[in-house]
Amino acid sequence: MGLRTKTALVIAGTAAIVATLIGLLVHQLSAGDQRKNAAHALDARLVEAVGAYASGVDNGALVNPRELPAALRRTVTERPVRATCLQHADGPKPVLWAATRSGRDILAVRRSYVPQARALAGLDRVLVGSGAAVTALGCVLGIVAAAGAGRRITASARTAQRIADGDLTDRVEPRGKDEIARLGAAVNTMADALSARLEAERRVTADIAHELRTPVAGLVTAVGLLPPGRPAELVSGGVDTLRGVVENVLEVARLDVPGVEQAQCEEVLPSVLAHRAVALAGGDVEVLVRGESAVTTDHRRVERILVNLVANARLHGAPPVTLEVAGSAVRVRDHGPGFPAELLDHGPQRFRTGARERGAGVGLGLTIVAGQARVLGARVTYENPPDGGALATLDLAPDS
Repeated sequence: MGLRTKTALVIAGTAAIVATLIGLLVHQLSAGDQRKNAAHALDARLVEAVGAYASGVDNGALVNPRELPAALRRTVTERPVRATCLQHADGPKPVLWAATRSGRDILAVRRSYVPQARALAGLDRVLVGSGAAVTALGCVLGIVAAAGAGRRITASARTAQRIADGDLTDRVEPRGKDEIARLGAAVNTMADALSARLEAERRVTADIAHELRTPVAGLVTAVGLLPPGRPAELVSGGVDTLRGVVENVLEVARLDVPGVEQAQCEEVLPSVLAHRAVALAGGDVEVLVRGESAVTTDHRRVERILVNLVANARLHGAPPVTLEVAGSAVRVRDHGPGFPAELLDHGPQRFRTGARERGAGVGLGLTIVAGQARVLGARVTYENPPDGGALATLDLAPDS
């Protein structure tokens, strides 16, 4: 049950409770006033009847009537008072009695209470109809109020989700000065702080990578001047690794800036991209095609993603490594220890490999995969199949 429905039900329920309480109060007060007025008029008639009976004049008063209610008979018998009693109050023909004692006799007068009962029933119908109308109106007002608040909360939630997905330029448009407006302002403040922090980190990363680029290029040149031998091979391998890290850091820094990287799309078959990626990655990797559909994407970026996934599988997993094409998706599977729980829960994090059993590294490969997929509008998911290993799925058309 959504917030809008809950709010509407609360307002409608409150209106129904208030209408019921007011209806009961009006009913009780009206019934009391009717009874009081009728009893007062009948008591006045009883006084006249007692005076006439004392004078020997017959004015229609009942003397010692057998149908007199027992409670009223006991009251006037025990004490010399005038009293009234409503007989058959819940029946179809209620009767109001008034009685007193005159000497040894009991004098009583009665009057039909049907007009008063009908008037009270009519009032109850009006109260029920009014209560129903008020409840319906409260329900409508509740739906309107809840819809307005719900739209504003939904808009704030969608903006927060877009910010979480990487669109740091999106902002909430606060309206009014209520709690929802303060929530929107808080989301904007959070987005500003997050954007500033990420921008600072990106600049530091990019600056460091740029500063390293020149000395790394010098090292590459110097390695070429070393005499052939084992020391030269070791230095060359280290320099190549360092150069790859610097290039990866620069790529991550570019991908962190929205709008800098643009996809150059064309229609292509996923199997073609899979075979190209295997050729670039090298090694014994099998490509399986289970059926495919053409996609419009940037083949260079897709190949970059697949090469990184294959490299990750070969480095941290165990053979055999396979690429399976199915529809618009390409699945990279290895048979190693599987992805660490932290990666499955929170996704790839830069400069972190996640677990010792996945091997060593600076953890930029899957970060680049996530950034390139974001540029393409593709989706990458990670899972550990029940039969072991790790499975990364690149869906090139997630919305189709």
